[in-house]
Amino acid sequence: MVVLENFLSTEEENEIVEAIRQAEQNTSGEIRVHIENSSSLPIEERAKEVFHHLKMDRTKLQNGVLIYIAVSNHQFGIFGDKGIDTKVNSTFWNDTRDVMRNLFKKGEFKDGIIQGIQTASKALESHFPWESNDTNELSDSISKGSIL
Repeated sequence: MVVLENFLSTEEENEIVEAIRQAEQNTSGEIRVHIENSSSLPIEERAKEVFHHLKMDRTKLQNGVLIYIAVSNHQFGIFGDKGIDTKVNSTFWNDTRDVMRNLFKKGEFKDGIIQGIQTASKALESHFPWESNDTNELSDSISKGSIL
């Protein structure tokens, strides 16, 4: 059984954080990854709850994207704020999820997360391009553990 403590190595976490930094160089959007061991809530509900707890709903352009993973549940969800959700086509989140799921099924968790970050960033770049006055509104670090 995979648990939070052995889900990703420190090196893999650093690669994910770097992928977030690279992605955010081309967009005003904000991307975060949160990993916890499990959740008793439906995955979409828990992702939304974590999104709000991390204050991702307070970005100026409402363009935050959270990749949420419940390790021992073998589940993950992607939650986008109103600004991005209203701009992407109706299949965008499912397409992003499917790409990640295919890699997760192979045990390629780091690669799946990075692919999710890159896919989300392309949509963010398209709808929320980086501008010279942009600031990084949220931490790029991976948040971990049970919150709330």
